[in-house]
Amino acid sequence: MGLTAVFGTGAGTISYEDFHRSDFILLVGANVAEAHPIIFHHIMKGVHNGAELIVVDPRKTITAQKAQEHLQIAIGSDIALANAMAHVIIRDGLYHKEFVEKATAGFEEYAQSVKEWTPQKASTIAGVSAERIESLAHRYAAAPSAIIGWTLGITEHHNAVDNVLALINLALLCGQVGRPGAGLSPFRGQNNVQGGGDMGALPNRLPGFQDVLDPEVREKFSRAWGVPIAEQPGWDQTKMFEAMENGRMRGLYIIGENPVQSEANSEHVRHLFEGLDALVVQDIFLTSTAEMADVVLPARVSFAESEGTYTNSERRVQRVKPARQAPGQAQDDLWILASLARKMGHNWPVLSAKEVFDEMRVLTVNYRGMTYDRLEQEHGLQWPVPKEGHPGTKVLHERLWSEHVSPKAPFHPVPYSPQIEQVSKEYPFLLTTGRKLAFYNTGVQSNVYHHPRKSGEYLEINPEDAKRLAIQEGERVAVISRRGRVEVRTRLSDTLQAGTVFMTFHFPDEVMTNLLTIDATDPKSGTAEFKAAAVRLERLATKSAETDLTQTFLHQG
Repeated sequence: MGLTAVFGTGAGTISYEDFHRSDFILLVGANVAEAHPIIFHHIMKGVHNGAELIVVDPRKTITAQKAQEHLQIAIGSDIALANAMAHVIIRDGLYHKEFVEKATAGFEEYAQSVKEWTPQKASTIAGVSAERIESLAHRYAAAPSAIIGWTLGITEHHNAVDNVLALINLALLCGQVGRPGAGLSPFRGQNNVQGGGDMGALPNRLPGFQDVLDPEVREKFSRAWGVPIAEQPGWDQTKMFEAMENGRMRGLYIIGENPVQSEANSEHVRHLFEGLDALVVQDIFLTSTAEMADVVLPARVSFAESEGTYTNSERRVQRVKPARQAPGQAQDDLWILASLARKMGHNWPVLSAKEVFDEMRVLTVNYRGMTYDRLEQEHGLQWPVPKEGHPGTKVLHERLWSEHVSPKAPFHPVPYSPQIEQVSKEYPFLLTTGRKLAFYNTGVQSNVYHHPRKSGEYLEINPEDAKRLAIQEGERVAVISRRGRVEVRTRLSDTLQAGTVFMTFHFPDEVMTNLLTIDATDPKSGTAEFKAAAVRLERLATKSAETDLTQTFLHQG
């Protein structure tokens, strides 16, 4: 939503190759080495070619350990840091005056909004020195070409869109967008997240990120599909949950998602689903969500048995072919959806993936010049590809460097707001969550195989905190938030600052991490604040032959 608000399309502006030629790579809230290893390979090529790599992250991740500098900021202080960087760049006259004047809008208001954000002020919030903030600002502004990359460490907050806008503001300020080696790169969490957005899996967008509020867009799709298009956006997941809460939504159809385990405050999600009149789940596996369903549609055709396309984080559309035959009478999602529509009285044909793709080419300019043959021959194409013969677009928004720019890219002043839950005497630790390299999301796809590193869930805790609480390596403790309680083994780790603990959500059958996380959401995007939940730790009494595990000791901060 942040990228769309500024540039009109919600996609990264660069190619992976741009990492190879960039002079300065700033990663914010992104453990790319573990969560996006293919992209990290390209980033390290850039480092090998001389790029300076800076990582901003509350944890000293594997990615941070590979960087020339790691700014270990406090959780949720990203806007304070970005605004202070902008303050320094404007104060010291380091911003790209010609680009700002020609290609952007709203600079004066933005400059006024960051005037109060001195490095000293940001330092007290972010927990890094004012000198390091000034140095980072100077080096970013001075770089001939610079890339800012981010992922869930930025977007899984109650102010997710504002976090993204704060980073975009820096790129606009320094002219670090719309040219080779410079730009903005959101790393998508799974292999076809970008493709889902391309295809219209957003409540306010039709395929190709076309705005449902635009009457010309609605008319085009109405003619193509033979039905009127609703004039108002649909609900995002947060609004759906609210509608379930107040009884306005009585049924739900879920395809390929496991919200009972993946969503914040998961016990509340389970409660909402239990109250529905009808829950339908279409999935390859019998997930925890599917186990709750009134009807399960077994979508037995996996990615390895599918035909179609994926779109990755650099907007590259790539062909997918079946590597094996689907088992038995298994059918793909298109067949299931079309069959269901016919049962409901609509004459839907069963289309092939190619036929759907060809319709996409007609309805959106981004895909117009692509064909299956071209995707095959050229190993994928980066949209937009406005006509056949067009080579694809490696760098978005080059128009910002043309003589007459219209529309201009607007700055968005963003206020700082701390995480919803603050630590207290009762809940003295801040829990943050993330991913590990060998495992995947809620474990549905990765926990069914044997792996030598498959050691299950554990709580990472700073050794100083562990010593103060007399917690030993490998000891089981209770982690308690205002929403739930789990028991988990500990692992001492100096990658965390004192007062912060870390868990993944890869092993929900063993430890349901999302019982703890808070479902406070960003009103603009509906994203929950997975990255900051106040918790306390309780040691569990040692189990003996004479007594059960019945006593706990509460540590107060």
